[in-house]
Amino acid sequence: MEKQILHVDVNNAFLSWTAVDRLKHGEKLDIRTVPAAICGDENKRSGIILAKSTLAKSVGVVTGETIYQAMKKCPNLTLFKPDFNVYREYSRALYNLLLEYTYKIERFSIDECFLDMTGFLMNDTLLSKAIEINKRVKEDLGFTVNVGVSENKLLAKMASDFTKPDKIHTLYRNEIKSKMWPLDVSELFMIGRKSVPKLNSIGIHKIGDLANFDKNILIKKMGKFGAMAWEYANGIDNSEVNYIREKPKSIGNSVTLPVDLSNHEKIERVLLSLVEQVAFRLRKEELLATAANVQLRTHDFKDITHQSKLDFATSSTKEIYAKAKKIFNEMYEYSIPVRLVGFRVEKLIEKDEQISMFNATSNDKDLDKTLDELRNKYGYNSIKKAGEVDIYMLH
Repeated sequence: MEKQILHVDVNNAFLSWTAVDRLKHGEKLDIRTVPAAICGDENKRSGIILAKSTLAKSVGVVTGETIYQAMKKCPNLTLFKPDFNVYREYSRALYNLLLEYTYKIERFSIDECFLDMTGFLMNDTLLSKAIEINKRVKEDLGFTVNVGVSENKLLAKMASDFTKPDKIHTLYRNEIKSKMWPLDVSELFMIGRKSVPKLNSIGIHKIGDLANFDKNILIKKMGKFGAMAWEYANGIDNSEVNYIREKPKSIGNSVTLPVDLSNHEKIERVLLSLVEQVAFRLRKEELLATAANVQLRTHDFKDITHQSKLDFATSSTKEIYAKAKKIFNEMYEYSIPVRLVGFRVEKLIEKDEQISMFNATSNDKDLDKTLDELRNKYGYNSIKKAGEVDIYMLH
């Protein structure tokens, strides 16, 4: 099975997180909109710029230069001290949000993660998930991310480094020649400053030059590094997403419909499909939900969300759907066209047989278990319950 990999990279993390935290605590000025920088000790002429706003960048301020150099370029530059407690808080918030999509998350640094979405897409596409994550980070957490979409970590990482900020880029094998090869060789992942002159000296200036260079000559000149550089230039990377499994705090899914729907029954069928996917993941994580949340986005982009406690902690599709349907019926005004439907379970707890034995009937449990086994063995889309709908057959 081809891997489904995302790379999520926070745009200008330290400055963005500082801005979001200041706004959260009542500050009126968003420092992302003025010439601003995060820096080391400003009392020392050797203190350096750690992050800068777009306006500061536009007048030549660069990360890594001294405060003295930066102030010469931008006399009205406003300086802020780094706060790593704040950075850890927002890094953790991002990680918790990403846990809703997969537990296979590798923290590559404080502001970027790899996600292995293989087996977690269900009826959705990897690109659709990337779009959803990009939007949710912006709306729920207040900062922006780039998301790279591909079949391995290297290509996903390269894709997320294309144009910024707040962008989603794909880089599949069939796109390497057009999207990656024209780039300067210095932009290839793992090519350091010292390597660039050596590559330039043998006629390698673009990633495409490296990809088409004789691999054996590279190995003779640069050893293992030469072999790795050649493989990366050709998009070859078999490394795994290295993750430490953590339980999510909520699990959800949403879908933007191919056409706006106002038919009550059809929207309920979409909701059933989402509940199926969420409950499947809930059981896979061995968790129980105690609250459910339904989201509708109308044709004019108005978001409506309602949440309700479940009658008891459960992972039963039947019980969760009954609550989801009740929430939907209470919140939906008939005839209003809907363009997006979302569903989420929250306030999750560890599975406990003493609790769960009172939840669904044994028949419901047996059906869920049988369907889960089939889906785990043959893929999520291998079987559907009666009443489930193919989202793209709703025209």
